[in-house]
Amino acid sequence: MKLFQLHAGDSLDEAARLFDAYRQFYRQPSDLTACRTWLGMRLGAGQSVVYLAEEAGRAVGFMQLYPGFCSVALAPIWTLYDLYVAPEARGKGVAGLLLDEAQRFGQASGATYLQLSTAHDNHAAQRIYEAHGWQYDSVFRNYTLTLE
Repeated sequence: MKLFQLHAGDSLDEAARLFDAYRQFYRQPSDLTACRTWLGMRLGAGQSVVYLAEEAGRAVGFMQLYPGFCSVALAPIWTLYDLYVAPEARGKGVAGLLLDEAQRFGQASGATYLQLSTAHDNHAAQRIYEAHGWQYDSVFRNYTLTLE
């Protein structure tokens, strides 16, 4: 298994394929073109960090982190917003490798913490996160305001 970070100007075909599958997991319609464009815009503007996990020459895992800031700690943070492993690669430790890389990346960038959200019923993901040291936040309640 090989992990690598994508950079502006890299081919985004494999990342877009996995990003599209991730979005479909969350009941969004398939749109490879929009996924490729989104990734290209984020990478080009330095607004996200994207990693791929590759096995036997094929991308099987995808992770995207977004930068942010913690004004209380006066330090940067990273939000692990997207994490997806192709069905044929699940159970092989791909998610764990990506999570470990997110931790290394966050530490190297001087971040005070990483954060993520997942669906309440995504128990498989929750088990993986907790096995890699992530802790459920029982102190703060998160809210969302949908703008349409």
